[in-house]
Amino acid sequence: MSTEPENPAPETLAQAEEAQAVHTCESKTLRVIGWFSAGMAVATLGIFVGWEIRSRYKFRHRTPYDFYSNAGPQTATDFGVGI
Repeated sequence: MSTEPENPAPETLAQAEEAQAVHTCESKTLRVIGWFSAGMAVATLGIFVGWEIRSRYKFRHRTPYDFYSNAGPQTATDFGVGI
């Protein structure tokens, strides 16, 4: 037979319920933090993928003028002075 009493004292029950409540509260907090971080990861991934798709779209829709956009007048700083 066990040495524990059949009916635990009310103080013991109150302490057990309090411990269970604290555990439940901590569990909910960790669950909220976990879901929030997962949501932030999904949002970050979505922004990155959207940026990549947009940059590829813009690259494919170039005009012939875009190829010569840097062919403007050259300044004197582009040339070295040979002595």
